Amino acid sequence: MVMVVFGARGNVGRHVAAGLLAAGERVRVTSREPEKGGLPAGAEVVVADLERPETLPAALEGAAKVFVYAKPDGVAAFAEAARSAGVRQVVLLSSAAVVVEGAERNPIALAHRAVETALEESGLDWTFIRPGMFATNTLWWWREPIRAKGAVRLPYPESQTAPVHEKDLAALAVTALREPGHERQAYTVYGAESLTLRRQVELIGEAIGRAVAIEVISAEEAREELGRTMPPIGVEVTMRQWAARDGVPAPTSATVEKVTGRAARTFAEWAVDHAADFA
Repeated sequence: MVMVVFGARGNVGRHVAAGLLAAGERVRVTSREPEKGGLPAGAEVVVADLERPETLPAALEGAAKVFVYAKPDGVAAFAEAARSAGVRQVVLLSSAAVVVEGAERNPIALAHRAVETALEESGLDWTFIRPGMFATNTLWWWREPIRAKGAVRLPYPESQTAPVHEKDLAALAVTALREPGHERQAYTVYGAESLTLRRQVELIGEAIGRAVAIEVISAEEAREELGRTMPPIGVEVTMRQWAARDGVPAPTSATVEKVTGRAARTFAEWAVDHAADFA
């Protein structure tokens, strides 16, 4: 049985592919530019792009199950190609934005929900993994300031989030792909602990072996600085979340442990895993 992983260079996709390979599954990964490397050893590699429908039949030929990320522009063609290829189940990396208050006004929620709806209407079995804040978002926010200055500038240092380790999201996907009972299920996933931004910076400092200073700045300054590394929509969503959670615990979940049987990784573990990114 072939399992196809789209986005196998991504933060989550690469761990999905690795997890499936480690479990002895036959894995095919897709890439727009496979010559760039960075794809898992042991996987079959096929050139494919969700925005180029003509590339999908070859990627999906003989596949039983697929892991895919949300790409609204290509989802109709993907669903048709998956049906034609005989794919039984699609595991989608979606977003918790689709289930939070104000989803109908949130561009990120609308884009992810459009993909979910297309899969729900496709006749395929589906599993939706809906993460809240990725722990890897902190690479966008703080990697360069910590590397260059050993400090970060925050508008709301006491704002709380519950970061999710990308390996936990991959573990959910691997479980859903390999074990029965996850068809037509949607899993909303938050980290297992709510932490202030201040504490997250401290844990990164502990992981790299040196203290990281925090400078409190205005929201306007933070918006401008985030815009240097994030797209505008990401900046606005981040700033709204930080402001709303200033001094307020973030939602947490036990989804990872319930579905996989393994406790969710902590942000401290994530910081150790990514210490080289900040050092």
